Amino acid sequence: MIQTETTFTARYAETDQMGIVHHSNYTIWFEAGRTDFLKKAGASNTAIEARGVLLPLYGMNCQYKSPEKYEDEIMVVTMLKKVSRVRLCFSYQVFNAVDHKLLATGETMHAWTDRAFKPVDAEKAVPDDYST
Repeated sequence: MIQTETTFTARYAETDQMGIVHHSNYTIWFEAGRTDFLKKAGASNTAIEARGVLLPLYGMNCQYKSPEKYEDEIMVVTMLKKVSRVRLCFSYQVFNAVDHKLLATGETMHAWTDRAFKPVDAEKAVPDDYST
């Protein structure tokens, strides 16, 4: 299974009153990992959308394991868990990049659609990206 690692530093704006990264930021980190995954696989969102195909999110889950704080180094490991002609699912593991402590796990589920959000057959609409 192909996976990518995306690293960055937790920003001050991502923390809450308790001094830990707010839970809402993990979904943004998932998106950063997914965008990086697609680029590294040679199928960027921009290239896919240029062909009139979108990947709207229709489901997501996240399990929080351990808190992170401002300026901690973060690593998001992203994998393509499942792909079909009409849907795909990414899985994520978020770690502290220094001590490799697991912070969160999750998944996002997406549909292949046209600009009107009607399902498309990815094998026909974006054959190069579908086989990635």
